[in-house]
Amino acid sequence: MHAMKMRLAILGSGSGTNCQSIFQAIDDGRLNAEVVAVFSDNPEAYILERAKKRGVPTGLLNCQGFRNKFPEDAQKDLAKQLQALQVDFICLAGFMRLVKAPLLEAFPRRILNIHPALLPAFPGVEAWKQALEAGVKQTGCTVHYVDAGMDTGEIIMQAFVPVLAGDTSESLHARIQVQEHILYPAAILSAMARL
Repeated sequence: MHAMKMRLAILGSGSGTNCQSIFQAIDDGRLNAEVVAVFSDNPEAYILERAKKRGVPTGLLNCQGFRNKFPEDAQKDLAKQLQALQVDFICLAGFMRLVKAPLLEAFPRRILNIHPALLPAFPGVEAWKQALEAGVKQTGCTVHYVDAGMDTGEIIMQAFVPVLAGDTSESLHARIQVQEHILYPAAILSAMARL
């Protein structure tokens, strides 16, 4: 199975820099995979543009007007689409909704997320701001398996980032993102090897 290209789907809500890092790792030969679809809950998300430029099919998730909730119907529909595409792994890349039973049951230990903190510290949104406010000396990023909680799944890999004197939330976030772009493809590889 590992000699075959793994089929990835990416879900994102924003600019898609982690999606781009996955594309880059594939192009560089570091990741034996192909991205077969990119989905977003935000029609304006630049991640969709990145996918289109690459010729990767895109889709919009119908979250029925909810700002944060990922409705069960939308998850069931997405699970069916991804199963039809024979997706091996779902990679959340800046996807801001909690994944629940329909997707988790369809893809057990096959959904990965990247989080901009050293979990279990600072789950949730704007983790880099949480780290600055807490006064910690280092933070980083984590790739983990997704479970039904918020950033609570089993950790696959982490990278450390020092918090420097004079850091702003922007400067710290930028340095964390540099590490995210290295970590995520490596962690996907690690998850593939565990199958």
